Amino acid sequence: MTNLPLPSPLRRRWLFVQTPAEKVLALSSLFSCLLVAARIFHTGKLTFAFMPWNLFLAWLPYLISSGLTRTGSRFVRVTGLVIWLLFIPNSFYILTDLYHLADGHRNPRVPEWYDLVLILSFAMNGLLLGIRSAQQVEKLLAPDASFLGRWVFLYPIMWLNSLGVYIGRVLRYNSWDIVSNPIDLVGDMARMIVHPLRFHDAWSMIFCYSILLTIMYSLYGKYHQPVLES
Repeated sequence: MTNLPLPSPLRRRWLFVQTPAEKVLALSSLFSCLLVAARIFHTGKLTFAFMPWNLFLAWLPYLISSGLTRTGSRFVRVTGLVIWLLFIPNSFYILTDLYHLADGHRNPRVPEWYDLVLILSFAMNGLLLGIRSAQQVEKLLAPDASFLGRWVFLYPIMWLNSLGVYIGRVLRYNSWDIVSNPIDLVGDMARMIVHPLRFHDAWSMIFCYSILLTIMYSLYGKYHQPVLES
């Protein structure tokens, strides 16, 4: 009996992921969420239950940038890039969840190594999603840029990411507050700009974090293995 071929959409698509790299990222994200589920089941407490949501927010900019690479509409691209800029800091924000190893989230019933693996897995997924998303936007906006041109694109994006991480981690705003609570957000940002010396810790964090993200992006972009590419 001859096997009938699957419809082409089923052959090409695996839920919302298409490339081998996206499948690995999806499986890695599932592993992270299962670690949280196992911890909740073992302890009976919802500690770290917020992290799958953070990971979902990290996936959003990647899905947006992936969609932008598949559309030719200029209006859609411009609108999508604006939305992407609002959400891309969420990908790198998860790195700061490492703070939770020392802020009272520990449980004596859970080995310390388990919590470390749990948080690192989320941080790794967020970092890779952010880097790959930024790579897609870079190829979209400056596919033939020189070395200097790449850095002109790269560092401002990473600086904005770092600013977004500070706004989220320290000021406790999120991407939705740009629409739901813009007055307080703009007020806090204005105070930082008007009194930079008073907020020197904030600007120091933003600067150092932006350098770290730029280095990570550059190293991954140069040395990542193409075996996971489509």
